Amino acid sequence: MTRTPDFDGVETDTLFDRMSRQFEAMTRQFDGTGTFRRNTAVDLRDDPEAFEIVIDLPGFEKADIDVAVADRELTVDAVRDTGTVSPKRGDDDGRYVRQERRTDSIHRSIRLPGEVRSNDATASYNNGVLTVSLPKRTADDEGSHRIDVE
Repeated sequence: MTRTPDFDGVETDTLFDRMSRQFEAMTRQFDGTGTFRRNTAVDLRDDPEAFEIVIDLPGFEKADIDVAVADRELTVDAVRDTGTVSPKRGDDDGRYVRQERRTDSIHRSIRLPGEVRSNDATASYNNGVLTVSLPKRTADDEGSHRIDVE
């Protein structure tokens, strides 16, 4: 005898609402162009002299990463194209049967717990890990500053 799922006590509207929320959350990971956007975890350490931010960015090249700081906010953007999204026009040699490699991007904005000296900020990228060091500000005022990744 085949048993059917028991939905006693579960309103159908509630079930569909839950499924709809999960689907919307899943589709928000795409930016509308088929590009997959994901967020990555961030570690923020408050040392006596500086804030240190560590972000895992596996598979990216240094040239793919843009780091900037302004008004107590660190912004990290990383974009890579891991393959074409559709066959090239004029390519008559064949068509994709399966294609899973896509453009990948990460965007994070991290609110800093204190003022920093953006001119003295450093960033390094090694083995897929971005480390940004932001010395704490003592008195001087400054504006936005782009940070080069070494």
